[in-house]
Amino acid sequence: MRFDHFIAKRLQISERNARTRIADGEFSVNDVTSRDLKTPISRFDKISSQDSLIQPALERLYIKLHKPVGVVSATTDKEHQTVLDLIDHPDKDTLHLAGRLDRSTSGLVLLSNDSSWTEALTQPDQKVDKVYLVETDRPIPEAAVKQFAEGFYFASEGVTTRPADLEILAPKQARITLQEGRWHQIKRMFHRLDGIRLKSLHRESVGSHHLDGLEPGEWAFVANA
Repeated sequence: MRFDHFIAKRLQISERNARTRIADGEFSVNDVTSRDLKTPISRFDKISSQDSLIQPALERLYIKLHKPVGVVSATTDKEHQTVLDLIDHPDKDTLHLAGRLDRSTSGLVLLSNDSSWTEALTQPDQKVDKVYLVETDRPIPEAAVKQFAEGFYFASEGVTTRPADLEILAPKQARITLQEGRWHQIKRMFHRLDGIRLKSLHRESVGSHHLDGLEPGEWAFVANA
């Protein structure tokens, strides 16, 4: 929001009055007097007048969490424990998720109150790698490597999945790297392989972000976000 629009709305005055008072140097942005009417203002900016605080600056939060199986990737849920329930921070209600995991899936979840940061991690055109470890109910055929690389056509959505990297680690274990996150995508891709079902699905990383030793249910601030 522009500086003049913010002041007018917050102080409930006319925009003309707001512009006049800004031009007179009455207000500061992050402790620096600003006369620029078009300065963009967000909730992360501290806004003050000569004698009072108009808006305190909200701390930017970047958090990673090891989601256990059974916990919901949501901020509220009437029936189940959510990822937000696991975070002990006074401003946790300002957080939103950068991508979700199914309740039966464990692993890395990222949260922030900075939408620019989360959008950079979740927008398909950013091509952010997401790495998962899977355990299946039967051996994975070698031909699956080529099938994952070629993509699977989902008729219900009319789309073909982007190429994904499948590394077979053991007869019933594999690591998958992909750059999208469609509904139950990995489960659906494996089910195309003669009905293979997943016994477990665990997200190891998102882009450069890893669990780094976090135990299930633990969280930490993201370094160098």
